[in-house]
Amino acid sequence: MARIRGRSWRPSGRSSTGRRPGGRHERRQGREGPRSSWARRLRSMASARSVAGQMFLLQALIVLLLVVAASVTLLYQARSDRFQAARDRSLAAAEAFAHGPGLVQTMQGPDPSAVLQPLTQAASKEGGVDFLVVMNRDGIRYTHPDPTEIGKKFVGTIGPSLAGRVTIESVNGPLGQELQVVVPVMDARGNVVGMVSSGLKVSSVSSAVDQQLPLVLGAGAAALALATGSTALVTRRLRRQTHGLGPSEMTQMYEHHDAVLHAVREGVVIVGGDGRVLLVNDEARRLLGLSPDAEGRDVAGLGLDPRMAELLASRRVVTDEVIPVGERLVAVNQRPTDRRGGPPGAVATLRDSTELRALAGKAEVARGRLRLLYDASVAIGTTLDVQRTAEELAEVASPRFADYVSVDLAEPVLRGEEPRMAVGSEAPELRRVALSGTPDDHPLYRAGEIHRFASPTPQAKGFISGHAVLVPDLAASTGWRTQDTERTQAILDYGFHSLITVPLKARGVLMGIVNFWRTGDSETFEEDDLSLAEELTARASVCIDNARRFTREHAMAVTLQHSLLPRGVPEQNALEVAYRYLPAQAGVGGDWFDVIPLPGARVALVVGDVVGHGLHAAATMGRLRTAVQNFSALDLPPDELLGHLDELVGRIDQEAAPADDEALIAGATCLVAIYDPSSGVCAMARAGHPLPALVHPEGTVEFPELPAGPPLGLGGLPFEAAELRLPEGSSLVLYTDGLVEDRKRDIDAGLDILRRTLAFPGRSPQETCEAVLGALLPSTQSDDIALLVSRTRVLEADRTAEWELPADPAVVARARADVTRQLSRWGLEEAVFTAELILSELITNAIRHASGPIRVRLLRDRMLICEVSDTSSTSPHLRYAAAEDEGGRGLFLVAQLAERWGTRYIPDGKVIWAELPLA
Repeated sequence: MARIRGRSWRPSGRSSTGRRPGGRHERRQGREGPRSSWARRLRSMASARSVAGQMFLLQALIVLLLVVAASVTLLYQARSDRFQAARDRSLAAAEAFAHGPGLVQTMQGPDPSAVLQPLTQAASKEGGVDFLVVMNRDGIRYTHPDPTEIGKKFVGTIGPSLAGRVTIESVNGPLGQELQVVVPVMDARGNVVGMVSSGLKVSSVSSAVDQQLPLVLGAGAAALALATGSTALVTRRLRRQTHGLGPSEMTQMYEHHDAVLHAVREGVVIVGGDGRVLLVNDEARRLLGLSPDAEGRDVAGLGLDPRMAELLASRRVVTDEVIPVGERLVAVNQRPTDRRGGPPGAVATLRDSTELRALAGKAEVARGRLRLLYDASVAIGTTLDVQRTAEELAEVASPRFADYVSVDLAEPVLRGEEPRMAVGSEAPELRRVALSGTPDDHPLYRAGEIHRFASPTPQAKGFISGHAVLVPDLAASTGWRTQDTERTQAILDYGFHSLITVPLKARGVLMGIVNFWRTGDSETFEEDDLSLAEELTARASVCIDNARRFTREHAMAVTLQHSLLPRGVPEQNALEVAYRYLPAQAGVGGDWFDVIPLPGARVALVVGDVVGHGLHAAATMGRLRTAVQNFSALDLPPDELLGHLDELVGRIDQEAAPADDEALIAGATCLVAIYDPSSGVCAMARAGHPLPALVHPEGTVEFPELPAGPPLGLGGLPFEAAELRLPEGSSLVLYTDGLVEDRKRDIDAGLDILRRTLAFPGRSPQETCEAVLGALLPSTQSDDIALLVSRTRVLEADRTAEWELPADPAVVARARADVTRQLSRWGLEEAVFTAELILSELITNAIRHASGPIRVRLLRDRMLICEVSDTSSTSPHLRYAAAEDEGGRGLFLVAQLAERWGTRYIPDGKVIWAELPLA
């Protein structure tokens, strides 16, 4: 098993054998006592199976050998001279101490002087030498008989000893003329880690063996004691590091570690600080393709991918960095090993993520499709316009799903109608309403073109069957070529190679088809793409169908609204009128206007606005406009007309209210103005409507203050009318609030713009309408706009003739003569007989049934208007007279001879009028 140098395995929790610290083994120690415990430790130290025991035996053997060697040397050299005795004694002492057990570890310890100084002192005395000095490779003393000399440079030659040899020389040292020996101290690998020097003054050398032998034996005993102590320390440290595990237990633990390391499906590579591989498990060998001898070699020499080799040698921190290794994608996690004081290097874990990346790619594709569907749900159907909805579908799908997208719809769908059912295998005529894709030099049908797909084509098959059709290879599709051989060949030559056609179907109605095209280097459509195309088209189909239904309903509502509005302005001479009506973009509303000719050459101008939008508002507007025309036929003043309208709106609310519920207030505003060209007087009344604008001939603009009546439908309050005298050439501008008020502008700002726009004299009503709309029309019209501009005219004085007659039957003949002269003066001789007869009957009827003076007035306008007024408030009624009745036929004759006739009430009586056509 590969092992990591310089690191200890520190298991946590339970040991591999299940033994816990402080268990039965330690409890037994407490019972046996300290003496038996020490004995057991000594037996454990002496055991050859433990590392500490082996070290102890080795050190004891070395000490024993040194003592024996020193003794033998003394015996054999007893007869040499004193110099040789001193040399031998110093050499023996130095070598004995240099080879002492634990010396290397002590010299490499934190404070070697503290440990070695007493030992050398004792060894020098016991060895019979004058000094015993321990130094490092630089010659710096760790020990000396004179403590002041510790830490200073050794005096002597140390070069040969650094090379591993013993140096013997005679020097003049601090103690005098000495013979000193320098012995190298080597570690287990044979490297010189320091030196031991021993010396003796020649003068003090004695050749007596009995004097030197006890010293040698004492040094050996001291060395043996030192070995024993160092062995005990090593034993304790090993037990602390192994948590009390024995050799067998440690072996079992390392075997398990090795089995797990090489069995996991995750590669492990440990690189040392020098860039060499310390450990590689089997999975890492497989993923990286390493040879069996990879351990111990430099990373750069393993033949790895440059990116992988650089990462393993860099020791930088990475998390799930994916690196290609051959056909694999390997995810690498790397952390340095020296973050907590460990040895320099890095450990990297490797994981094969090839399949994971493939799954991630599929997940990314799925996320992209979901994102596309979400964007489609947001972007498609933002408006209720059929064509714009189709364009949104094409814009969303291109180029994220297809290179080109075309949308073809049946013509009735664009009008809001349902297309007719397809007969047989023939597809209906379709119009291309949307096309998206770049570049724009393609040979596809352009937007706006009308075409009919042949029955063998996938478009026709999809439309007829109602199911999507996938054509993965257009070049191999024969049915697709039947549409247009030249165009289809041009499409293939351009690079189109794949097609999906999906019918637009909603609520069982087939409205058109959507074609998804791919060109050039784009991937071919597959079955998975078919479901996405169907989902996109299904969402768009609902939006297009909603837009179609809205178009149909909007067209119906607009048609209804237009049918309820006036088709034009009636002919009359009192006012020059121009109008504009603009329905709201989102739907129809209830705004209306009307120009109603009244008897006596007068004209009624009406503008109104029903609250709300839709068919109900349009229908209510139609009912109110009809009511206004009917009330105008009664020749009512504006305030009374608004009163009747208020009652009508209340009844409409009651009819629309559900059973046992409060009435819903429809609400409406209205302004009625009646202009009399003979007097230039305009009577106006309003019900919650904006004030009209009055433009004087010189260009001055004002908004006349009219009594503010409540909106129609509230009831309970009367309406008031106001009369204004309008100079000839004045312009009266009536409008609804949609002109001057919208979401971005309040009504005061709109009225100010209207005032400035109208302050230009000399404009015709048509020009005024254009100028007002150009200045006030909002970009997004959310409400109906009704604008009515009228410029006043005054009836010339020579077109009016008026007489006042007493209530006497004798004046009838005189009245006929005056009428004859006036009509002859106007050149209307052909109307004399009819006018005389009508006026005779009306005057006679007034004299008979009324009191007070009688006034007769003739007006020459588009028709000849004959008016007879009296002070009575009783209106005559037309009836059939019996054969025996002497009277009762006057009004019948009037009704037969006149174009129309009627009665209107004035503050001091009534007026009976009749209109005669002019030649």
